[in-house]
Amino acid sequence: MQLTVTGKQVEIGNALRSHVESVLETLLGKYFGSAIEAHAVFAHEAHLIRAEISLHIGRGIVVNSHASAIDYYVAFDAAAERLAKQLRRYKRRLRDYHGKARAPAERGEMARSFVLAPVDEEAEADAGAADGASPVVVAEMSTELPQLTVGEAVMRMDLADAPVLLFRNRSHGGLNLVYRRGDGNIGWIDPAFEAVSGSARPDALPQERR
Repeated sequence: MQLTVTGKQVEIGNALRSHVESVLETLLGKYFGSAIEAHAVFAHEAHLIRAEISLHIGRGIVVNSHASAIDYYVAFDAAAERLAKQLRRYKRRLRDYHGKARAPAERGEMARSFVLAPVDEEAEADAGAADGASPVVVAEMSTELPQLTVGEAVMRMDLADAPVLLFRNRSHGGLNLVYRRGDGNIGWIDPAFEAVSGSARPDALPQERR
């Protein structure tokens, strides 16, 4: 496993680095044996220390977790425990996927991803900008658009701690979206649901997300 431990305007000593490596290797050993790569980042968050963990455990599978505390070790251990809960939730499915991921896989469909700057309404009004002006593009990158079942999409979004995931529904090839609702449930948008016979039903969602 390739491990990177960094600090944003904070010092990372050898003892903390060794602790991070030991905890992650123990945790991963319960599920896969290893990961492709792992990143741990420490940064100040007001009067607290924020620890972020990111694991790349297979093609398209990224697990993210974070926590904050007054101490580096406490923050990291809390983030690691949260990550362990995520892995336990999908333990069987991840082990099956991890085994399949060792076989060569074809490159998936690629899409263009953009990061847009927030709209400054006051500056826009002062400049007399026309309605419908294009937002400022901060970054541009390529991203893979996976072909998944609805359950797989929910799992990936949950593991990545992401608010939304766009994917192609494996049952009919159309674009679908899953997202986190404000009430804690998962939303699923399928434009082809009414048009396609035999589309995945809501009861196809994994039980743990209900």
